[in-house]
Amino acid sequence: MFDLSGRVALVTGGNGGIGLGLARGLAACGARVVITGRDHEKNAAALKALGGDAHAIAADLAQPGETDRVLAETLALGGGLAILVNNAGTNLRVPPHEVTDEQWNTVLEINLNSVMRLTRAAYPALKASGHGRVISTGSMLSIFGMEFSPAYGASKGAIVQYTKSIAVAWAKDGITANAILPGWIDTELTRRARQYSSPLHDNVLRRTPVGRWGDPSDFLGIAAFLASDEAAYVTGTAIPIDGGFSTQG
Repeated sequence: MFDLSGRVALVTGGNGGIGLGLARGLAACGARVVITGRDHEKNAAALKALGGDAHAIAADLAQPGETDRVLAETLALGGGLAILVNNAGTNLRVPPHEVTDEQWNTVLEINLNSVMRLTRAAYPALKASGHGRVISTGSMLSIFGMEFSPAYGASKGAIVQYTKSIAVAWAKDGITANAILPGWIDTELTRRARQYSSPLHDNVLRRTPVGRWGDPSDFLGIAAFLASDEAAYVTGTAIPIDGGFSTQG
């Protein structure tokens, strides 16, 4: 069950945090994993963590043309593309009344526009695989609001709706599309958030039924499941990975 042997998976932002957790889950089930990331040192460390037949492509997906290059280099490795994980993202913590056009566009370019471009470009390869899988990382801010992340929340809300659209459009091609909605996970991004809001740590623990922050390793299983043949009837969903945080309202 969840055997991904012989399938190529491209994971953007796969050199750390949630992305590396997703990549590790795919690799553990036999997928040939290709990760992207801007930091060469983090890419190298991630490859050691993944082991086996893993590859890294240094890329900044906010730059025009980078999505096409990443896809071309992935396909050049051979084996096509069966699994696309859209995980690369960024955030700027600015209240809605202070956010500038430049800040807004910076966040949406990487969190939303690059996802659309790469997913659109990957469609022929995903269709040709016969069991294409698209997994995109949303956020609990896909469903909640937060005072200092208007652009991030808007981009992650849009990820859910985009996922639903491609799930409907591409079902006839054997492609599924699902989003995951991480809660408070211990990563570089959330560590900076804790610095921004000092009571955050205690509040997260209080509101999370599981009683702890999430860890990137908590994403190994969801990656393996959604990418597998066993999840062929699961599409158009948005699945919280948050220790029960979102159940509290």
